[in-house]
Amino acid sequence: MLLFCPTCGNALLIEEASQMRLECPTCPYVFNVNRKIVTRNYPLLKEVDSVLGGEEAWKNVDATDITCPECSHPRAYFRQLQTRSADEPMTIFYRCCNPDCSFNWKD
Repeated sequence: MLLFCPTCGNALLIEEASQMRLECPTCPYVFNVNRKIVTRNYPLLKEVDSVLGGEEAWKNVDATDITCPECSHPRAYFRQLQTRSADEPMTIFYRCCNPDCSFNWKD
């Protein structure tokens, strides 16, 4: 933790004398430490967007005859996305047509 001098704004230095204290290197300000100084800052995590575009991206997509590996439903929606470089084939993403399942997988 970094503390600053309230009079001149310089960073306070730790001095380990008979008692722990923080002192300013340019002015006579001294801050005596009589208890443990602890602060915790937890960073806020960014919300992660779905790589596939979320639920909105699955509207108005085509369906094909392929068996769902989760519930064995005979049809699934599919989308093709270019996930690698241009010389690689497109990746096919599937979603089960069964509204109770809606399992996602890729080929």
